[in-house]
Amino acid sequence: MVDLHDNKPPHQVVIVGGGFGGLYAAKALAKANVHVTVIDKRNFHLFQPLLYQVATGALSPADISSPLRSVLSKSKNTKVVLGEVSDIDTAEQKVMVGDENVPYDTLIVATGAKHSYFGKDNWEEFAPGLKTVEDALEMRRRIFMAFEAAEKETNPAKRQALLTFVVVGGGPTGVELAGAIAELASKTLKEDFRNIDTSEAQVLLLEGMDRVLPPFAPELSQEAQASLEALGVKVQTKTLVTNIENDIVTMKQGDEIKTLASKTVLWAAGVKASAMGKVLVEKTGAECDRAGRVIVEPDLSIQGHSNIFVVGDLAHFAHQNGKPLPGVAPVAMQEGEYVAKLVKKRLQGETLPQFNYVDRGSLAIVGHHAAVVDLGFIKLKGFLAWFFWLFIHIYFLIEFDNKLVVLIQWVWSYFTRNRGARLITGKDTLQSAQVENKAHYQTVSTRRPLNV
Repeated sequence: MVDLHDNKPPHQVVIVGGGFGGLYAAKALAKANVHVTVIDKRNFHLFQPLLYQVATGALSPADISSPLRSVLSKSKNTKVVLGEVSDIDTAEQKVMVGDENVPYDTLIVATGAKHSYFGKDNWEEFAPGLKTVEDALEMRRRIFMAFEAAEKETNPAKRQALLTFVVVGGGPTGVELAGAIAELASKTLKEDFRNIDTSEAQVLLLEGMDRVLPPFAPELSQEAQASLEALGVKVQTKTLVTNIENDIVTMKQGDEIKTLASKTVLWAAGVKASAMGKVLVEKTGAECDRAGRVIVEPDLSIQGHSNIFVVGDLAHFAHQNGKPLPGVAPVAMQEGEYVAKLVKKRLQGETLPQFNYVDRGSLAIVGHHAAVVDLGFIKLKGFLAWFFWLFIHIYFLIEFDNKLVVLIQWVWSYFTRNRGARLITGKDTLQSAQVENKAHYQTVSTRRPLNV
C-alpha cells in the first residue's frame, strides 16, 4: 500500500485500457507503493473469449462483463477514469483524456486490437466482426432476424439466402461461431418455427489456409473439422473471400471463382491494432508492423522510452522465438503481470530478465461435447476437452457472480439445449438487404429479459 508518511510523491502508473493486459497489471500493482490510474472508454472489463456466446444467444453481455470500479475497489492505491486517451506528451509525461491531463511516471498501454478487413473496410457493413459487446449484439440481431425473416419469406431462393450463414475465418473465433450457429439451427430453434425447418439452414466456414485452427496441431485441426461437419457445418479451406456486397459473397478457390447468396455474413478473419498504436508511433518514434502493432523491446518497453510499455494485442513481441506472440488472452495477462513486477523491481533499484511467455496451451470449443485442447505435453479432444474448456473459462472469469451465473446458464443449456438470451435488440426494423417489406420485429423467446 501507499506509505502516507513518505514525503516523496508516490510513483504514478497510468494504465490505458481495462482489458486483460491492463487489468492484470493493475491488480498486480494493488499493494505496491505506487498510485495507479486506469483509463478506459468503457466502465467494464469484457471477457472477450465468450463474446461468441453472446452473439449466439447463450449468454447475455452482463454475464461476461465486470465493472472496473468493482473489480478494483479493494485496490486502494488505484483509481479508475472513464474516458478516452486522445494524445500523449512524452516530454511532459502526461496523457490527455478529454480536457484533462493525467501525469505519469510509468505508462502502460493496453488498448488491444479490432477486427481488420485487410483494406476492404466497406465489408464491415455486410460482415460485422466480433470484438465488442456492440459487435456481439449486432451479430445476434442479424442471426435471429434471419430466422424471423425466413419464417415469413415465401420465395424459396430468398428464404435459402436467409438461412445461409457464412463465417469468414477458421481460427478459434470462427470455429466457435460456426459450431454455435449450427447447434442453434439444428437443436435450439428446431421446434420454434412453423413455416421453416431451421435444421435445413446452411452454415459455411471459410478459411484461407489448408486447415481450420492453423495454430493447433494438425490432428486437432482435423478433429475440429470433423466435429463441425458432424454438426452440419460446411468447411471450405483454401478459400479466399474476394468480395462481400449486396448479400453476395465472392470467393476464390484455386483458380475458380464462386459466388454464394447469404444474408448473414460474419467476420472472424483478421485483426489490426487500435488507434493508440498510431499515436505511440507518432509520439515516440516507435516502429509498427503491418497490422499496426507497436514493436517492443524484450522488456515490453518502447525503444528510447524505457518508462512506456505496450502489452496485449497492441504489442509486437518477437524476442522469444522470432515470431510475434499471438493475440490471445493469456499473452496479455502474463505481459501485464510482468510489467507490474518490473515496475516494482525498478522502484527497488533492481531489474528483471526479459519477458518470457509461458504457453500453457490452446483450446477451442466446437459444439456440445466437442472441443480440442492442445497443452503441449498432451492433446485432448471430445468430451474431456469440452469439460476442460468449460472449467478454464469459468476459472478465468473475473468476478464470482459472473462465474456462478455462467455456470448455471451452461448447466441449464446442457440439459435443455436452450439458449436463454435470444433477444433481437438494436434496430427495430429489418434492413432492406434482409427483407423487402422492412417488417417490424420486436420480440423473440427469452428466459432472461432483464439481463441484456
